Amino acid sequence: MVEISDTSRNDTGLAGAAMTAPGVREWFVREVLPLEAALMQFLQHNWRNKSDIADLRQEVYVRVFDAARKEIPARTKQFVFATARNLLINRIRDESVVPIQAVADLDALDIAKDEPGPERSVAARDELRRLQSALDRLPPRCREAVILGRIEELPRREIAARMGVSEDTVTEHISKGMRALADILYGAPPDLRRQP
Repeated sequence: MVEISDTSRNDTGLAGAAMTAPGVREWFVREVLPLEAALMQFLQHNWRNKSDIADLRQEVYVRVFDAARKEIPARTKQFVFATARNLLINRIRDESVVPIQAVADLDALDIAKDEPGPERSVAARDELRRLQSALDRLPPRCREAVILGRIEELPRREIAARMGVSEDTVTEHISKGMRALADILYGAPPDLRRQP
């Protein structure tokens, strides 16, 4: 079982930033604890002394919880496994004898990176081609507004200044463009006429 101390409370209550201790506990129970089976498998696979596994898991939990009190990580799974990997590397570094198998195994596994396999890479490239083709079918002003607003994530005011139109017109272009993209990508014929 996980023991979490109440030594320092932060009462800002913002997700993605510092949170209250109860908020961090809730996040921890909801996001981190379900990863326990995978974490234990990772630790057992990468640490030769099986009697240390429970202590290592607890130390990972403490480090993750302490870090989350400052800021909740955006990608919980990657953060937990990166923390575990770093802990194991630190433990190996601290030991006087470094078994070559332990270091080689950690580097070969590299589970914390969560890189996509070749199938996912090919599928992602195909999706990007489809999206580019769909973008190319949009009217020029809609395409420009969608690219600036949804891809480059510029604020509406800056898009309006760049395009030389009002902010309401930018909203209309983005809305029309997004509807058309959805129609193009998901089967319905695009209707680029002005909506009432």
